[in-house]
Amino acid sequence: MTKYKLQYDKKYLKDFEKIPRQFRENIREKVESLAVNPRPDGSVKLSGSKKNPLYRIRCGDYRIIYTIQDDRLVIIIVELGHRKDIYREL
Repeated sequence: MTKYKLQYDKKYLKDFEKIPRQFRENIREKVESLAVNPRPDGSVKLSGSKKNPLYRIRCGDYRIIYTIQDDRLVIIIVELGHRKDIYREL
């Protein structure tokens, strides 16, 4: 199976540092699993741009927003946030 390369947006890295420590390892594992399966069960394609659509996966009360570039085998992790706040910023 082809493995995708993960790239992290500055916004995601900043958001990750704000997450309480007890949730970080689960989020890290979830993000790393995208390299093997970029469209896991439970992932949702968000409405918006057709060229580079955004996807969302859940990790507890947190949402991870990312985009997939299949032609380059790259996944860009765009944003991370609590479910009550994440969609306001998109």
